[in-house]
Amino acid sequence: MSERRGETDPGVVPDELGALWREHHPSTPPLAHLFRDALHDRWVRFHSLPGSKRYPESEDEYATVLDRHNTVLDELFAGQDVFVVSMDWSDATGIPRWPERRSLHPAAVRWWTEPDHHDPDPAFHVYRHLYAELRPWSRGLVDALLRAVADDTLAEVFLADTGLRRLYHPYDGGADVILAGPEERDRLRERHRGWLSSHPCGL
Repeated sequence: MSERRGETDPGVVPDELGALWREHHPSTPPLAHLFRDALHDRWVRFHSLPGSKRYPESEDEYATVLDRHNTVLDELFAGQDVFVVSMDWSDATGIPRWPERRSLHPAAVRWWTEPDHHDPDPAFHVYRHLYAELRPWSRGLVDALLRAVADDTLAEVFLADTGLRRLYHPYDGGADVILAGPEERDRLRERHRGWLSSHPCGL
């Protein structure tokens, strides 16, 4: 990864980042919806609106969503560089299905493609394309991506520290957070107990 980055330098060498991911997470590809199950012993989920409301309907509610995300992101990544990862997907035609991803995350480079060939018909094969950049963390850095996720117009976004120990995956309704270990997870969960689900499994 590049140590000196200009405004348009993503700071990511795809092969190096892929190798780093496989070293630290050999049991799962970097698909954010899989983190909760694959890394459950270090996982906690926070909801992004009071009462576990799913979607914001006013600017005040968007402000609450962004504040909760940024509060936890500050606690995880303040003073650090972070990988910012977004996803698009295509079918056998190769045509991207979420074209807004490019405008929301323009400097990122493609670093991983994960095929899904469960359907025996090649016409229904799916390819998930992950794009990454390395940026110094600052509050508000990914607000445009967070709003798109909150509106369910983008998914599979996540942020990670440079050692890939801490992962933050916003989804439409909250965030799944993977910490470096269970004790760190428990401390973060206790600090934001009011943002937890009442579901017995924490969902």
